[in-house]
Amino acid sequence: MIEDIKIDLQQGFTIITGETGAGKSIMLGALGLLLGKRADYSAIRNSKNKCVIEGVFDIANYKLTDFFTAEDLDYEDQTIIRREILASGKSRAFINDTPVTLPTLVKLGDFLIDIHGQHQTLSLGENQYQFEILDTLSKNHDSLQEFQEGLKDYKKLQHKLTVLKETQALAIKEHDYNLFLLKELEEARLKEGMLENLEERHEELNNVETLTEHLGLAFNQIQQEEIGTIAGLKLVRTNLSKIAGFSGNYTSLQERVESLIIELDDIAQELETSLERVEANPEELDEVNAKLQVIYNLKKKHSAHSIEELLSIKTQLAQKVALTENAEADLEQLNKEIFEKKVNLGLITKKIHENREQTIPGLISDVEKIISDLGMPNARLKMELKFREEFYSNGQDQLFWYLSANKGGDFTELKKAASGGELSRIMLAVKSILASKSKLPTIIFDEIDTGVSGDIAQKMGDILYNMGQTMQVIAITHLPQIAGKGNKHFKIFKEDASEITVTKIKELQPEERIEELAMMLGGNTLSKSAMAHAKALLN
Repeated sequence: MIEDIKIDLQQGFTIITGETGAGKSIMLGALGLLLGKRADYSAIRNSKNKCVIEGVFDIANYKLTDFFTAEDLDYEDQTIIRREILASGKSRAFINDTPVTLPTLVKLGDFLIDIHGQHQTLSLGENQYQFEILDTLSKNHDSLQEFQEGLKDYKKLQHKLTVLKETQALAIKEHDYNLFLLKELEEARLKEGMLENLEERHEELNNVETLTEHLGLAFNQIQQEEIGTIAGLKLVRTNLSKIAGFSGNYTSLQERVESLIIELDDIAQELETSLERVEANPEELDEVNAKLQVIYNLKKKHSAHSIEELLSIKTQLAQKVALTENAEADLEQLNKEIFEKKVNLGLITKKIHENREQTIPGLISDVEKIISDLGMPNARLKMELKFREEFYSNGQDQLFWYLSANKGGDFTELKKAASGGELSRIMLAVKSILASKSKLPTIIFDEIDTGVSGDIAQKMGDILYNMGQTMQVIAITHLPQIAGKGNKHFKIFKEDASEITVTKIKELQPEERIEELAMMLGGNTLSKSAMAHAKALLN
């Protein structure tokens, strides 16, 4: 278990060694947690404690102020990243004491460290990683970002086109019927309130005799000269006028009667007008009946409850018909937008392709030179870049890496042609080139030396040492030839304490380094020859 480990990693080439099972990859796991990887909560043995991983990163030369501003974080040249993990499954992350999400840690980590785990050597044969190498050296980052944003818009337009075609196909299929329904509604000349007016007129025309009889009686009752209502009121008015001078109350009654006479006179005129208008009109009655029947039929056909609903259905049908009739124009406009977007994307991918083409010869030459020094003098690398019509996630190219490992041998796909040791050497060559061209701040190698030994390991160590002169390089290794090249050397080991095995790490001093290298050379035996060899490696 781990109780408390602190390690001060300096600029240059740092070595980490230890026996198998001692926990050499502990630091990689800790850094992975700092950079946003998911935690294995079962690794916390004591559920009452929490695991805290903290790292201090000198980022003064990384030009990350824009990133910190965008993420609303306090910028510090000495930035502190902390991760706290509880056995309960809770996890918290902080950048300069500001809580952040794991995706934010991942984004920041991409600027800080390149961790080369043992499995990553195999990724050298994967197409995506091959493109990443090529595009890093081709400085295609901005163009790729612009292309990928444009590709999203392009795919949205294509989806829109698909939906439009499907919608229009359905609309065309139903067009004739929709057009028939629309014309039927248009010919009805529907208006709000129309039904109520027609039904009212229908009642009038259908009851002419009853209306004539009762309107006439009402008119006569009001207007008869001797016994009509108005005549009676006029007599009342005459009598009240004779006593109005005796009291204000009588004057008021006279005025109210006068108002009634005026109102009744107006009513009589309206009754007379209505009586004159009422006449039998079979033709109009038939016309009203026909209009009402049309409306009733339309309401039934469309399951509508009112004229307003029918008008809404008419608007919807008009839109469907217009969609069909405007289909060609809409399709033409959308296809024009898609074509313009495709042309713009093509210009970007052409630039990306040209950058890649220009980078490939130099990359091949540099890799072949390095792997030649690493014991592969006859190896030849070939890269084929083919520009296609199709848009991929990173442009329009297909990329193939081939290797001929032996003199006169055929070129075979890299992941099939190279052994584990050959892949390790090619990967180291690629990493050293990337480090020199792209200014990686820190790179960590976890047993990049798999499958190599002897002089090749010595030369690998030289490459790692040279990389460490311009950046921070950390190598977890089992080869003394590489370990002897480090500016600093840390050893991870296990120690029993109070019936618990605890993992610890310490920086080795010169004499301790000699002993460590001698044990790596002699298999835990400190022979004179092993000690002499160890001193030679350090010198």
